[in-house]
Order: sequence, then structure tokens, then C-alpha cells
Amino acid sequence: MDTAITPAALISLSTLMQRPTHHLNPVAINGLSQHSWTQFRADVFCLSQQLAPIEQSRIAVCCKDSYVFAVAFMAVIHANKQLILPSNHQPAALAELSAHFDVLLHDAEMTVDASLTAINLSTLLNEPQQPVMAEVVFSALTLTDIELTLFTSGSSGTPKAIIKTLDLLDNEIAQLEAIWGQQLHHSHICSTVSHQHIYGLLFRVLWPLCSGRSFDCFNLEYPEQVTAQASTNNTLISSPALLKRLNNHVTTTPYKAIFSSGGPLPFLAAQQCLQLCKTLPFEVFGSTETGGIGYRQQQQPTTPWSRFKVVKIALNIEQCLKICSPFVDAKHWYQTCDHCVLVDDDHFELKGRTDRVIKIEEKRISLTEIEQRLCQLESINEAAVLPLEYQQRIHIGAVITLTAQGVEQLELMGKGKFWLLLRQQLRQWIEPIAIPRHFRPVTEIPLNSQGKRLIRDLENLFNIPNQ
Repeated sequence: MDTAITPAALISLSTLMQRPTHHLNPVAINGLSQHSWTQFRADVFCLSQQLAPIEQSRIAVCCKDSYVFAVAFMAVIHANKQLILPSNHQPAALAELSAHFDVLLHDAEMTVDASLTAINLSTLLNEPQQPVMAEVVFSALTLTDIELTLFTSGSSGTPKAIIKTLDLLDNEIAQLEAIWGQQLHHSHICSTVSHQHIYGLLFRVLWPLCSGRSFDCFNLEYPEQVTAQASTNNTLISSPALLKRLNNHVTTTPYKAIFSSGGPLPFLAAQQCLQLCKTLPFEVFGSTETGGIGYRQQQQPTTPWSRFKVVKIALNIEQCLKICSPFVDAKHWYQTCDHCVLVDDDHFELKGRTDRVIKIEEKRISLTEIEQRLCQLESINEAAVLPLEYQQRIHIGAVITLTAQGVEQLELMGKGKFWLLLRQQLRQWIEPIAIPRHFRPVTEIPLNSQGKRLIRDLENLFNIPNQ
């Protein structure tokens, strides 16, 4: 829906609940219904009052509704509790993370461990008893003292806990507003990504809250929904996984802006997004550990990344990017595994991750390079390469999606001859030991909810006999 918003000055998370300066603007929108700022403050106050006496201190929040999530997020920190954000809603995933929290706040029926206290916020927030505004009083927060635990997907699929203090997130929100605030000032936020991860948490919930922009309560799940929501009043927070699926879903009007993060956005997908949605996405590069590092709009495949102005960049002796950032630690350098080339003091090119270099028979093999070379072939659209162990030897496996030409060649030649052709074509760049021995053609490369590839999902594709 089109929702014009009067912008408010950016407010820090520390005093956000104290200052109802943008109370005339809705906080969140669900179809035709809206949640007002007054309602939001009352809901946060009520929930924080109920959480404060609870003996347990580690409280996890896992919600599908972004409004309910925002209420829970602010209530937990104002109740002086430790905030935990599980990476998804699946019972098995929650059980895997149960050692990290004692109480689970959620907004849907879900199975949780019997030893945990689970509170359904859908029922709680629908209760008619709400305090009068005179009773709603919030103290300012000391953000450096408040910890938030997030989880990375991990290349193997095993979640890794990342602890950040809220001042780091507050610093990043201020930087996002400094770069894009003027462009987005009359904007409503739509999203295809989860608020349970750092990208969605910042871009679809916390940044809008602090800047007085409204956001959708629920995700856009399908390309048809994305194109239907296109409006010059709307900003889309998305991922490469969905933007690549837009195909021929043409919008009638452009989005005010489109953001993409969570993984590399192929150049063709960026240009397709420009053609279909009349907007070239802003790609944001970073991680849960580092926060945002840089951004770009992919005018060309070689368009370099611009660093965030508050983030210092340099290379170590192995040409890997290191940063000094107020989103991590403003006083010390943080070393990444991202192999980069510095164009100048403000711009850099990504060349792949050094943790994707393996050794086969004492030779260093770059999995990223193999993927890049595969994607240069006319028959291949996308490729995901991984090491596989067969009979105590390491071989390279490749999960690939084919172009129309590739599909035609495969049907004409058969798999055996087609795989041989691919290997022969790769020999012009790659030494024989690094050429994939095993191929799996798929319609889509499997991704998790963040749009990231997980090694164990790819490995599962090779646990079946060759077709």
C-alpha cells in the first residue's frame, strides 16, 4: 500500500521509547490495519512490566510478525534482560539453540523444550487492558551495557553465537540514515527478509523505528507480491535469492529504493531488477560479526564497493580486508577472510574468501575461482562448488543451474558427454586436479532463509547415485 510518512529526526535506541515525537506516524502496517506509536509504547511498557519480575534473564524472541517482534525486542531490553535472537522458527533449530536461553517469546503455536518457559505474545498483546499514557514511563538505556546474541548460519550449517552490544547497532543505524535518510524520508518499508538476522533486524525494524518510518508486519514471500507492492512511497529490503526470482514480473511503478544483502547479487540479476522494477538495488556488504562494511549499485560487473565513511579499510599481508569500524570496535582492527583489491582509500573489489581455499595433493585450490570459471561457460547460469570425500580422497563437486543452451546441450549429448565437455572447457583456466569430478544439475541452488548456501545441503545432493 502507498503510505506517505512525515519524517522524524533520527532517535537513538537509548531514548527511542522516551520520545513520542513521531507518534502521528504508524509504526507498522498489516494490510488495512495500522499500529500507532501510542499503541507501540503501551505494548512495550506492558510487556516490559511483565518480564521484569521473571527470575530468568536470558530471553529469546522468535516472531513472524515484525510489529510483535519490535514490541518484544524493546520490552526485553527495557526489562533489563539478556536478548537472544534465534535464527529461525523451526522446532529443531530452536531445540538446537535451547542452551542459550531460558524463556522464549513467540507469536505462533510452536513446539519447545519442556524445560523452557514459552510465552505466546499473540494472546498477550491482544488483551484489552492497556495502561493510560500517564503510566508509561521509560528510562534511558545505556546501550554499551546491553548485549544481544545473534546467530550466523555457519558454512557447515551449525549456528554460531555472535554477541554484540546495542551501541554497535545504534552506530550502524546512524550511518544508514546519514547515507540514505534523505532518499528514504517519505518511505514505507517492505521486506522479504527475516528480522531474526542482523540485516533484517537493522533495515526492516530498528532503522525504521529510529527514523519514524513505518514497516510491514509480514514478509513478502513471492515475486508477485514484490511487484504488486512496488510504489514510489515504498522501499524494499530484499536478498539476492528473491531478486533472482523476479524473472518477468514487471512492476507498474518503481520502488523508492531496493536493498540487497546476505550474499552476492549476480550482475544479470541486478540489471534484471533495474529493467523489471525500474530501480537498481543498493547492495550492502558485511556480516553478523562486522556489521556493514560497504555498498554499491552494480552499474557494471566490476563496479567496486564504497566503504561506509565511518569504516576504515586496509589489507593484510595476504591481501585480505581488515576494518576498523564503530560497528565492531572503533579502536582496534578486525581481520576478515575476504580477499580484496583496494581501488583507492574509499573503494575496494571483492575477490572471494580465503577460507574457501583448500588443499588437494598439496596444491592450493580456490573454490571461488572454480565457481567463477564455471559461470563463464555459456551453458551454466550459477554454480556452487564444494570438496567431497570419496574413498579417502578429496574431489571437487559442482552443483549447477543451466542456461537454456545448457539444458538443450544436456538433452542432446547426455550427461556423460556433457560433463566431459564442461571439464574440457574448464581446462583452459584450471589445472586438472581442481576440475570438478561430480556435477549435480538443479533448477535452483538450495539456500537457507538468509539466502546463503549451506555446505550440508549441497553435500546431500551428492548422497544419491548419479542419474
